[in-house]
Amino acid sequence: MWSIGELAEHAGVTVKTVRFYSDRGLLPEATRSSGGHRRYGPEALDRLRLIRSLRTLDLPVPDVGRILDREDTMEDVIAGQLRELGSQLAALRWREAALQLLQDCAPEDRVDRLRLVGAVSAPPSTAALARFWRGWLPARLPARVVSAVVDQAVPQPPADPTPAQVLAFARLHAFVSGPCPGGDRGQPAAHRAEEGYRPAVLYDGLSEAYALASTQMRARRAPGDGEALDCFVSAYALSRGTRDTPAFRRRLSGQLAADPRIDHYWDLTAEVTGSSRPTPGAAHDWLRAALDAQVAPDGPGVPASRRAHQAQAV
Repeated sequence: MWSIGELAEHAGVTVKTVRFYSDRGLLPEATRSSGGHRRYGPEALDRLRLIRSLRTLDLPVPDVGRILDREDTMEDVIAGQLRELGSQLAALRWREAALQLLQDCAPEDRVDRLRLVGAVSAPPSTAALARFWRGWLPARLPARVVSAVVDQAVPQPPADPTPAQVLAFARLHAFVSGPCPGGDRGQPAAHRAEEGYRPAVLYDGLSEAYALASTQMRARRAPGDGEALDCFVSAYALSRGTRDTPAFRRRLSGQLAADPRIDHYWDLTAEVTGSSRPTPGAAHDWLRAALDAQVAPDGPGVPASRRAHQAQAV
């Protein structure tokens, strides 16, 4: 049996350290001397060394206790610590880029940028952006549709942002958090229930159309006829319970031209992501341009495949 001082000497720690872990139940004593002093067996040395190794990794004392008591496996605790450390590193990288942004900007811009960046947590949360889209979307959409739209529309902050990306995200956050021009969210005509639209059908179809258009955009193809445009128009037609005809395409082109736009949101989103993947807003514009070109007086008109389909329907 060793005294507390002897155990501390063997382990290369202070008596205070041994007493700390003993008082918290991590290092149980084997017995007590006749004078009431703690006594430890040789197994306490191995346990104390394990405790110190775990604490060297900055594992909290409660986590160390759960590992020693086998309530949690070491793998689970380490995985949790890695997640927490990843979040801390993301916050540090975000703060570093934000400070670099403030350092590099002109003195007259510093106060405004500090206000923008200071309103965003580090690492930044996308909760305000998600709330914006849930408020912008039409009411009574199925949860799966809302979730799909939010996933597509809300950009994830980069893990290692540049100062420009920090500024773009801060501006995006301010845009969705501020009052809307005109007091509304700028919903398009398809969101108006009195018009007889079925928004759930529309957004299901638009997701597919945007994906098809993105493929064309990444290939640097100009807006034009094809599967993406047909899918885009079909989504609107089906949501109205009508057929895709040349007349419908002309009406749709005019309606979309009159719809409110949130181009600023999509421009900032593209700056935040900094990738070649087109945003839904950019895909929508590409499809609108394709539709406008087709219904123009000197445009190509409805594709032959679509005309054949319409003839069969008639």
